[in-house]
Amino acid sequence: MLRNHVVVRTLTLLGIAALLAGCSNGGSGSLTPSAANAMKSHGSRPNAGVQEYAYVANAGTSDIYAYAIDATDGALRAVRGSPFAAGSGAVAVAIDAGGKYAYVADEGTTTVSGFKIDASDGALTPVKNSPFTAGTSPSAIAADPKGKHLYVANYGSGNVSGYDVDASTGELTPIKGSPFAAHTSPIAIGITPNGRWVFVANFGSGDVSGFRVNPATGALEPVTLHDVGYGITSATVSPSNNFLYVSDDQSNDVYAFRITPTKGTIHAVKGSPFAAGQGPGGFSLSPDGKFAYVPNYTDGSVSGYSVNVMTGVLTQITGSPWQAGSEATGFAVDPDGKFGYSANWGGTDISAYKINASSGALTDVKGSPFGTGTNPAWMATCKSESGVCKPPAL
Repeated sequence: MLRNHVVVRTLTLLGIAALLAGCSNGGSGSLTPSAANAMKSHGSRPNAGVQEYAYVANAGTSDIYAYAIDATDGALRAVRGSPFAAGSGAVAVAIDAGGKYAYVADEGTTTVSGFKIDASDGALTPVKNSPFTAGTSPSAIAADPKGKHLYVANYGSGNVSGYDVDASTGELTPIKGSPFAAHTSPIAIGITPNGRWVFVANFGSGDVSGFRVNPATGALEPVTLHDVGYGITSATVSPSNNFLYVSDDQSNDVYAFRITPTKGTIHAVKGSPFAAGQGPGGFSLSPDGKFAYVPNYTDGSVSGYSVNVMTGVLTQITGSPWQAGSEATGFAVDPDGKFGYSANWGGTDISAYKINASSGALTDVKGSPFGTGTNPAWMATCKSESGVCKPPAL
């Protein structure tokens, strides 16, 4: 997913979190014309059966916009009740592995907002006792693939909050020993699909903190600190558990590392780093791990790569990069790997693409871009079936 892994370059570089905390609009805001068009379908419900949904964290309006994904063409239609109020400066969203809850990092506060997902239509309702206390300026969030725990990177306090997730209510309880020390300004967090290792990208110190997950308690035990470079903005693990990808918005590269399965240490992949666009942010993989996409904040584009699943090597897809919206920040792929979505921080909209199943190339979805709230930062998707909404397999 999303798994991972969650970054907001403008919040951290420009210090917008403090500004958001003082906004007087209470997260309501006013809709742009394109956003208003996207909301016209409120009250309608998707067809019965399997349905995919997309959720967008909007920092400027402090809310979550929820959409049903058209299975035929990838178009987005707002679901009943959207948008849903979150905490100040909502910057990242993650869906638990069980497909019942969505959690949001509220960077303008010290909290995490929790929501129950109505799998029948994608609507959200607050979890009991939400919001939950986190560290200072929570900026990224990741769900344990086993559905037991949730982890939040706290940019301001330099640590990671860990929680037990109550499977029946969605309530969060701090893990004993939480928060766990990271390094300077943690901005992204990724978990291996087997749940053994957690990696945190530290923007300020330019390194990656690696942790072992205690299988009994979910507590994080430090195992490595690996220097990368100032400006790293993502931490995304491959579905195979073998590789970690880290974007660097200063060098305009993506670094690839092989994960030692028994130790959790990381080592550079041959040929790494790989060139991206200007100001790369979040790094997103297709569910099968064969394609990767990176939104580029500075030039408003999306870089695409084919991934060698055996070596971790990235190769630019023909035609990459593709045009996105202003200040592209986060990218998400739907659970079936058919469509991709770029959250455009500066454009208050979402660029939607169809993914070529053979090459991974992107083509615009009809009607794109789709309106959303102010400063969309990060997205998550899930597939509704049998009463729950499962995120893409990690």
